[in-house]
Amino acid sequence: MVREMGYCLAELVGKDSKPKRAPVAPKYQQSDNPAITWSGRGRKPQWFVDAMAAGTTVGDPEIS
Repeated sequence: MVREMGYCLAELVGKDSKPKRAPVAPKYQQSDNPAITWSGRGRKPQWFVDAMAAGTTVGDPEIS
């Protein structure tokens, strides 16, 4: 039916229908290399998981 009207489905729906999230400031940084950061969203990075397994808590200076 859409083709009969002269449109394609992508024109009507849009190619990227997911809304984009705004960038978030980093919330955590690695103690060994402060340039490595994590915003707290999404999957936990391995350095964060390793620090938690070693007994570090989120408030410790090692993970600031």
